[in-house]
Amino acid sequence: MKPLVLILCTGNSCRSHLAEGLLRAAAGDILEVASAGSRPAGYVHPIAIEVMGEIGIDISGHKSKHMNDFLSHEVETVVTVCGNADQACPMFPGQLNRHHWGFDDPAHATGTHEERAQVFRRVRDEIKRVFDAYAAGRRDALKR
Repeated sequence: MKPLVLILCTGNSCRSHLAEGLLRAAAGDILEVASAGSRPAGYVHPIAIEVMGEIGIDISGHKSKHMNDFLSHEVETVVTVCGNADQACPMFPGQLNRHHWGFDDPAHATGTHEERAQVFRRVRDEIKRVFDAYAAGRRDALKR
């Protein structure tokens, strides 16, 4: 079984889904990846779906989930991508690692659709850099 990495955010509508899609693309062969929220919004933001599609990653099938749905799962690593989720995060069975990498919430972007999409792209690219490095580190650890 692949170790489960759970990515948490408050609403589970933007950042955590961007991170889930990106980490799954970078390391889905060696990690199980899921996301959830402390107060799930109940949807995945359409602009998040749009900007991920621009880089060839389809998250249109993702669902907004509550972090408590994972309390009975063996979660090896928890990564919080917003401050509120970091503060509300419980311990999960089997949890060995916890990381907090905070990113701006693109859902708060204002302006035209294109201006808002630019904010989503910036946050997506910031998340990609961090999670690509994390995936590379996990691969290096497997080689040892």
